[in-house]
Amino acid sequence: MHRRRWAILAALMFSLLIVVLDNSILNVAMKTIATPPPTGLGATQSQLEWAINSYTLVFAGLLFTSGLLGDRYGRKRVLLAGLALFGVGSVLAGLSDSPGELIAFRALMGFGGAFVMPSTLAILMNVFERDEQPRAIGIWAGGVGLAIAIGPITGGVLLEHFWWGSVFMVNVPIVIAALIAMAVLVPESRDPAPGRPDPLGVLLSVVGLVLLVYGIIKGGQLADFTDPEVLLTAGGGIAVLAGFVLHEKRSDHPALDIGYFRNPAFSAAVTAVALVFFALMGVTFFMVFYTQSVRGYTPLQTGLLLLPLAVAQLVFAPRARLAVERFGARATCTGGMLVIAATMASFLLLDTDTPIWILEVLFFLQGAGMAHIMPPVTVTVMQSLPRRKAGSGSAVNNVFRQVGGALGVAVLGSLLSAAYRGRIDGELAGVPGLSEGARHAAGESIEATRALAERMGPAGRALAERADEAFVQAMHITVVASAAVALAGAVVVALFMPGRRGAPGGSDGARGPEEGERHRGRGREESKGEQGGKDEGEVREEAEDASVPGAGRERDALEAEVER
Repeated sequence: MHRRRWAILAALMFSLLIVVLDNSILNVAMKTIATPPPTGLGATQSQLEWAINSYTLVFAGLLFTSGLLGDRYGRKRVLLAGLALFGVGSVLAGLSDSPGELIAFRALMGFGGAFVMPSTLAILMNVFERDEQPRAIGIWAGGVGLAIAIGPITGGVLLEHFWWGSVFMVNVPIVIAALIAMAVLVPESRDPAPGRPDPLGVLLSVVGLVLLVYGIIKGGQLADFTDPEVLLTAGGGIAVLAGFVLHEKRSDHPALDIGYFRNPAFSAAVTAVALVFFALMGVTFFMVFYTQSVRGYTPLQTGLLLLPLAVAQLVFAPRARLAVERFGARATCTGGMLVIAATMASFLLLDTDTPIWILEVLFFLQGAGMAHIMPPVTVTVMQSLPRRKAGSGSAVNNVFRQVGGALGVAVLGSLLSAAYRGRIDGELAGVPGLSEGARHAAGESIEATRALAERMGPAGRALAERADEAFVQAMHITVVASAAVALAGAVVVALFMPGRRGAPGGSDGARGPEEGERHRGRGREESKGEQGGKDEGEVREEAEDASVPGAGRERDALEAEVER
């Protein structure tokens, strides 16, 4: 047990703040970036999606390798390098002159972020003992809620007074402060017998994800998912990802150890993470356009409107462990998933003039649902693996979250785009003197349609109203899809997550806190008598291995390999 563990947790949360803050700020800045120069970059709906997905795809593709590098060379060292690279990417993104440059530099930020996110959780697992890990992870998850709350408000203030690039430049002082805190407080940790990096596995995962998501986005642009280009790229992505799985099964140093997924609790937890972020990220993406484009709120006001979602996470996430102790992980996470699904479906209540307090209530309930999902599933994932594999375990947890979010933005964004185009094309066909190319461009997003309406002067007022109605109708279709995904997540959790007797780490999950502690105390006394000369670290490592299926055999094999 590290004596400065709570100060270390604060430093880790500060590093985590940067990554989450950046993405929540970017959501508020989307409308401004879509505005034609000089106010914005004139980015299309597809380019806005790629500004998010370029980051997420690089991030997700490198997470496996970053976890391995952290376990091999030191998690603190990898985290510091990732923070520095993230800061450089932020400066370049803020100075972008075109949507293409922004997409490229966002990818660079994703490269750096991939080495930050897994390391924070891996270090947390190494400085806290098993009994304190659920509480620490709850606080860690609450920090995500804090970043979500700060991000939109900070973005709104910056956009009110500065140019759009300021939402990236704000990362620089935070990066510097985080680097100092990490260097001073955080201890180094690594796997004593690490595996090698898997460049082929990383390449296959990145190529597969890029092809798959590109095909989905292209289908939304064309409003035709049967187009040959869409089928070729999406199908190719699925084939490459299948090759990735086969390669990982056969490799002796896989980026992703497929054996992890033989544990039903582990598989259910990471699947739940992917599904909930699929639903949440897709909805968050278009909700910004609803509040700003349809309802006319400023970026700062939009940030304030998102505050209930973040506050609920900040309040409830650190307390989710209490619900798990009383009801079990399965019941807690299933309830959270059902709340998410219900709030998604309730977005059907929103129209062009719905009282805004209804949206605020839905955001708060959505945040409360998230707060009862993320801490328990993260604890389940991390405690299903031995401590020395914390880096790769954290990477798997994060990659499912990021890939789920990327696919959510791509799939739900494409569905929204296709539904919107299908409803606005008829209105655009009635605009006199509009060429085929101009009509196609104006139907790509509500911002593009509104820009055309503004150029038409008073005659464009009716077109702007039709654009609002078309967007709301398209949004309703999209929220039904997102609610269905969240409901599927609830089914997965209810069927496969451990209950009170299936808690990872042994039978303590079936006991009350006091009885579990007495049981662990007896175990420690027995192990002292049986293991005599072994130090505390060895005893703790073996005790943890005993709680993880197959970990003891893996440890013996590693030790034999070291001796050879």
